[in-house]
Amino acid sequence: MAETLFKNSKYEATGETKECLGRTLYRIRAVADIAALCITAGQLGGWVEGEQNLSVYGDAWVYDDAWVYDDAWVSGNAQVSGNAQVSGNAQVSGNARVSGNAQVYGNARVSDNAQVSGNAQVSGNAQVSGNAQVSGNAQVSGNASKSPITIGGLTWHVTIADRQMIIGCQAHDISAWWNFDDRTIANMDGRSALKFWRDHKATLQAICAATGRPFAAAETPAEPVEA
Repeated sequence: MAETLFKNSKYEATGETKECLGRTLYRIRAVADIAALCITAGQLGGWVEGEQNLSVYGDAWVYDDAWVYDDAWVSGNAQVSGNAQVSGNAQVSGNARVSGNAQVYGNARVSDNAQVSGNAQVSGNAQVSGNAQVSGNAQVSGNASKSPITIGGLTWHVTIADRQMIIGCQAHDISAWWNFDDRTIANMDGRSALKFWRDHKATLQAICAATGRPFAAAETPAEPVEA
């Protein structure tokens, strides 16, 4: 008996498949025009495991050779393209973009106008939102309420704790970082430090804002109390 492929009012599974970690992914095809994306009925998209991966509502779409599988969910007007992969319980929503060779997995959330591109990875319980841009070889991981967020793959490793951010060997309160002027930043490591700060400040601010950092002292996550 032939396998029943899924189909809804927005897209359908084609007979083209590929195997990924024991899972079968299906290339999708638009069954209706998506005017906002200039997609016409019959146009091929990327790869999903099933209808649990791509919303039938809004203009969300998976392009090219991008993969979305497991219980990952792409919704709103979000787009996943290139060779990007979204898996686990990750969610990409709003007007977010995941492209290139980027990977979003675990319980990660990418939302609003955030962009994840290049070889970047967003994982764990990390949240990337607002106008944040995570690119290159950056790696964003961690839990917004239980553990620090770590960002690797940049010139200097970044760790964002509850109230403090550490960049390389420089550790300061998060609020202090936002108030540093160019001279203060340059005194840390010359022009390279200033360039780094200008390139990444907005993204770091967006990540902190999305996770509620810095936490007020009373909001600092407490250790569980044993009964």
